[in-house]
Amino acid sequence: MKNASIVGACMVLAAAALWGTTGTAQTFMPAHTSPYWVGTLRMAIATLFFAAFIAWRRRGGDRPTLALPATAWRWVLLAGLCMAGYNLSFFAGVKATGIAIGTAVAVGSGPAWAGLLQSLVSRRPPAPVWWVGTLLAIGGGCLMVMPAGAAGLQAEPAGLALCLASGFCYAVYTLVSQRLVRHSPPATVTLWVFGVASAAAIPVAFLLSGPFTAPPSGWAIVAYLGLVSTGVSYLLFSHALRHISGASGVTLALAEPVTAFALALLVVHERPAPAAFAGLAMVLAGLVVVVWTEARSAR
Repeated sequence: MKNASIVGACMVLAAAALWGTTGTAQTFMPAHTSPYWVGTLRMAIATLFFAAFIAWRRRGGDRPTLALPATAWRWVLLAGLCMAGYNLSFFAGVKATGIAIGTAVAVGSGPAWAGLLQSLVSRRPPAPVWWVGTLLAIGGGCLMVMPAGAAGLQAEPAGLALCLASGFCYAVYTLVSQRLVRHSPPATVTLWVFGVASAAAIPVAFLLSGPFTAPPSGWAIVAYLGLVSTGVSYLLFSHALRHISGASGVTLALAEPVTAFALALLVVHERPAPAAFAGLAMVLAGLVVVVWTEARSAR
């Protein structure tokens, strides 16, 4: 069990590393591209990826089922709506508050929501040391995404509410997905959850932004976002939820800003403020504490 928890934590960290490439990839998108369509299409392409993955497994001799227990469908619907809500409210919240504050609130609130929900639903609150690691990682993540001179920034209350809603939706999605993958293959669960999310998000994106248009280079980036930074990453994440708690899964996903930070340095050639490096150290320290807590609880 201890080794399984460590493997699960490594899967989440690998998924977070792929999520961290999203921001850099989007910098190469045409300026007029709708963020609502980017979020929606990456879910739709990920759904096709999960279907292709299951078909490939079947050709290889495995027989992963596409069926789910009858009692699972209400949870699939809830997880899918939460995934759609997470994507749409995140982009809307960031648009209203700005990238720095929006990302900090949305990403930082997810682990706190997950810890509180796990305490209420399962009656098994995370250990106090888990909260220490989580708060370290949240604080570090905020420092990493906040630019220099952020003290003067202001945000619309409605935008902050949307970002908090985004973190809440992501926490609910994670905890519900953990319940589902305990009884069904992770690839099957992600296929149906993302199918529901895509079906819910497409009409919303159309109403908000009209039809999607992009040059071939834009479609190539959307394809990367859907196949790699969403499809592969969420397949890893769903497998990991079989071995670690949902709350820890959300916290370990805070490794995402670490990848984004490294790519900003190496690819975009940004010059982060000194506080960002302190935030990086805090995130890494917090993640180490959460991984240690998972390994300890699995003994």
